[in-house]
Amino acid sequence: MTLFKQYPPSIIDVEASGFGAKSFPIEVGVVRYDGAKICRLIRPLDEWAHWDESAEALHGISRSNLLSHGNNPVQVCRELNEFLGNTVVYSDGWVVDHPWLIKLFAAASMDMTFSCRALDYLLSEDQMALWHDVKDDIVDSLNVRRHRASSDAMVIQQTFIETKRLSTLPKSDFAAVAK
Repeated sequence: MTLFKQYPPSIIDVEASGFGAKSFPIEVGVVRYDGAKICRLIRPLDEWAHWDESAEALHGISRSNLLSHGNNPVQVCRELNEFLGNTVVYSDGWVVDHPWLIKLFAAASMDMTFSCRALDYLLSEDQMALWHDVKDDIVDSLNVRRHRASSDAMVIQQTFIETKRLSTLPKSDFAAVAK
């Protein structure tokens, strides 16, 4: 019996100052396998200067908000390590989230106690076929603010749970859902 039959995977999401290599993490949210959540705004370091207005328009977090309400990167890293311990956390945007986590932990001169992996490795073909429609339904039903780290992590985890449930239906029922 795999762990994911009993518990869903822990999910992490990172929001950033922009979309390029010079961007930096500004918010991190995690929903752990047991439903516990953590979300932290990250105060930019002086050397983190890149700011993309289109990214700000997407997530709605201003640089001035981060400067006044953001947490010190060292504190954020400590809290993430304590919250996740020696576990694996999954990201649906691993190709960008993982480098932002590396940048955050490097700035704090700390090692991650947890591992971050791509969610794609856990998804069956049936789950992938259902993913976008199920995710849209979950976003609508939860009525959450998109492109904020904690709500995105929750949506991703709930989408995993629902696509897993739907993909275990008898094939005749699954075919009807997957249309």
